[in-house]
Amino acid sequence: MDAAAIADRFDLGARAALSDGPVARGKQGVVWRLVTSDGRWAVKVPFRHEDEAALAPAAAFQEAAAASGVPAPRIRRTAEGTLFAVVDGVRLRVYEWIDLGEPDPLLDPELVGAAVAATHLVPGAEHAGPITDPDRWYLDPVGAPRWDELIAELHAEGAPFAGRLAAVRDELVELESWLTPPAALRTCHRDLMADNLVSTASGGVCVIDWENSGPAGPAQELAVALFEFGRTDPGRARALASAYAEAGGPGRVTASGDFSMLIAVLGHIAEIAATEWLRPNHRSRGRSHSEAWIGEMLDDQHTRDRLDGLLAALR
Repeated sequence: MDAAAIADRFDLGARAALSDGPVARGKQGVVWRLVTSDGRWAVKVPFRHEDEAALAPAAAFQEAAAASGVPAPRIRRTAEGTLFAVVDGVRLRVYEWIDLGEPDPLLDPELVGAAVAATHLVPGAEHAGPITDPDRWYLDPVGAPRWDELIAELHAEGAPFAGRLAAVRDELVELESWLTPPAALRTCHRDLMADNLVSTASGGVCVIDWENSGPAGPAQELAVALFEFGRTDPGRARALASAYAEAGGPGRVTASGDFSMLIAVLGHIAEIAATEWLRPNHRSRGRSHSEAWIGEMLDDQHTRDRLDGLLAALR
């Protein structure tokens, strides 16, 4: 890609130089570093086409979050005000550069709690009126028939993780009996795992990858953070929840249904990973990637006992 052309499209300054290759790779895209006379920039190239209009609400929420003090990268729009530009045939977007650490579920729980609270306090994020269905990805079960179908196919095809998935099938089905609609909705990040809430070189934390933002229950998003960053340590869970409450966060995790977002999302991720292992397509990155993806869930299982332990810690 032409560094000067990128800088020109996004009005980033002169003397542009692009890193020799991607400096970061996630599940949704790769990031290159661009240096210009005006500073350093993150150039994100998504793996899949992302519609400008569809991403407009998430982008507006990220901009409002950064403006209100949430530790998040600021979006850099093109001179025409769009999120995306096509440079040398590559569709990309730009953010301010922040020096980030590696994903770490053992981040300071008080910093995590305060950051989650800040995302739930962005002005204008409230959803007034009757509750309408949030995105079903965050609420619907995979269901026992689908789990059974997948496991049978995986065994038939010799998937190396088929036995491990079969061993947790009953647990996954029982967890799905906990699924409960959120009590209240507001715009949330909806992906606050360790990949997206990371440390910074300055000693703080930063919330990245806001593309999945949308209506959700703040208590259910807080429960995701409690699972990811509280681990199995009651002290960490209490510290995170206390920091969240002290910062004014509106959600409270008090019942098993508050883990609905976690249960639904991890179930759907496992379903997609297993399906892409069985039938690789142009969007997947091969069977080894699919196996590693489902392995993340199998290696760090969200059992009823573990989630009950987090609830007990908060009581």
